[in-house]
Parts: sequence; structure tokens; C-alpha cells
Amino acid sequence: MHTARIHYLAIILCMLLSASCSSQKTTTAKVFDETYPLPSGWYRAGASPYRFAMGTDKGAGMDGGNAATIKLVKKPNGFGTLMQSCKPDNYIGKRIRLTGYMRSKDVHSWAGFWLRVDDSSKHRSVAFDNMYNRPIRGTTDWTKYELVLDVPEGATNIAFGALLDNSGQIWFDKLNLEAVGNDVPITGRSLGRGTEPQNMGFDN
Repeated sequence: MHTARIHYLAIILCMLLSASCSSQKTTTAKVFDETYPLPSGWYRAGASPYRFAMGTDKGAGMDGGNAATIKLVKKPNGFGTLMQSCKPDNYIGKRIRLTGYMRSKDVHSWAGFWLRVDDSSKHRSVAFDNMYNRPIRGTTDWTKYELVLDVPEGATNIAFGALLDNSGQIWFDKLNLEAVGNDVPITGRSLGRGTEPQNMGFDN
């Protein structure tokens, strides 16, 4: 996918989900494909969530248990995500890592996990990674992925999930969110402003 398109999707995902600080959605349930039951604690979102079947695929997990899945069922026009959010209280001032396993089938556009840190007092997200620079494409076997971000003072929400754009199907399993040391490099980017100008010579 063209780099500009990927960056556009990253921006749109951040904008669409920036206010998602609770699991209460106003979209009428009947517009969704109900092939897969929605897992407890998770909800649908994205640019076109009604074009995807999302939920629990029983017996499709890595070890024969359940897995979550997102599958395109209508003409593509954007992405869908299965997500949840939580309070950041246990992670303030720490670095966090989201790990999970995903496999894919016939993904012609892209898919991935995503992780976001919000600050509602500033009405914006302060850190974000949706794997746009390392997208999952095609048909792949179970693979472990990780996303690492900092949770600054003032953070009010952590949101995360998996997304599928425009085509195919993905399954994901064994997600885990944990605090890690600062020796673990971050994978995303801070969306805040620094106290001084940065990288004026474009060296990195």
C-alpha cells in the first residue's frame, strides 16, 4: 500500500477512536453481521464496522481454544476494528507492551494490532501505534507481534485492539498488556509536543 494511504489510515483510526474511553457504543447492533458472537469486554468500531463480521470464532485459537476474528462480509470501504479500553492507573509513568498472536487469510490491503494512549483533558491521543509501518498482508500463520508505548503523566485511557482494512480475514489470540522496562524500545510514536525543537538537521 502507498505510504500516504497508510499514514492516512493511521490518522483516521486515531481520530475515530480518540473519544472511545468506554465500551458503550451507540451504533445499533442489528447493522452488524452476527456470524460470530461478540466477546465480553470487546466492541466494534472503525470507519466501516458494519461491513465486517467480528467476534469469537470458537475452536479457531492457537491451541484449539477460541480466537477473535474480523472478516470482511460486504463491499470494502474502510476498516473495522475489534477493541477495548481500560483505565491507565496501573501504568502511569511506565512503558507498556501489548503482545498478541495473529494469523491472516487473503488480506490484500493490511491488518495489524493497534495500541493508543489518550489524555482526555487535552482532547487528544498522546501515543499511538497501529503497525502501519509493518503491516500484516496476505495469508500468514500464527505470528507473535508486539507494540510498545510510553504512558505519560496525565494519561486518562488506554485503548487497543486489532484492525482489518478492506479485505480478507484475521484471527487473533493470547493478547497481553504489561508494563516493561525502559530498555524495551517503543514501536510507535508520541503524539505530544516536546519542550524544544527536535531533529532540525533531519538526521533520524
